[in-house]
Amino acid sequence: MLKKDLRKIYLTHQRSLSAVERLEKSQAISELFFENFALEKTKFLHIFLPIEKNNEIETEFIYRRIWQTFPNLKTAVPRINVEANELENISFTPETKLKANAWQIFEPVGNKLIEPQLLDLVVVPLLCFDERGFRVGYGKGYYDRFLARCRADCQKVGVNYFLPIREISDSHQFDVTLDFCITPERVWRFQTD
Repeated sequence: MLKKDLRKIYLTHQRSLSAVERLEKSQAISELFFENFALEKTKFLHIFLPIEKNNEIETEFIYRRIWQTFPNLKTAVPRINVEANELENISFTPETKLKANAWQIFEPVGNKLIEPQLLDLVVVPLLCFDERGFRVGYGKGYYDRFLARCRADCQKVGVNYFLPIREISDSHQFDVTLDFCITPERVWRFQTD
């Protein structure tokens, strides 16, 4: 199936989840994240803030636990730089003030940039993924461009409510694949060439 068709289908599925389902699935994903990823040596982690109107996974279960359990781990969240047409990586702490942007996505108010090359792990948002580790996002390409600027050994960990499909038919060689994807049921690991 094509990305544009998958985007419509899975955005509808995602938005149809009840508030209770969303929180239960988000908590299950968070538990699997901490059970399967050793963060003791991780210095910099990027995590997205959910787009509420799209019913995205609630990442607060992950970043709040990181702040409590791994105080030396630096966290960052995305901010869209409209002029440069790219995603910036901004420091995110319990004291960070957030503000909704033009699309009603919360972003940090501060300007403390963290270079993508410093990141050890990126928690990646997506609408669906396939068995090879390709993902479908919202179609703007922000994360593909951002992930391409990260180190080769930076772990790319998707989080998703739904099981993978067999294949996204219009994936191409410039798409950045995930290393892992966490669903409420399990962690999917992808072969890297």
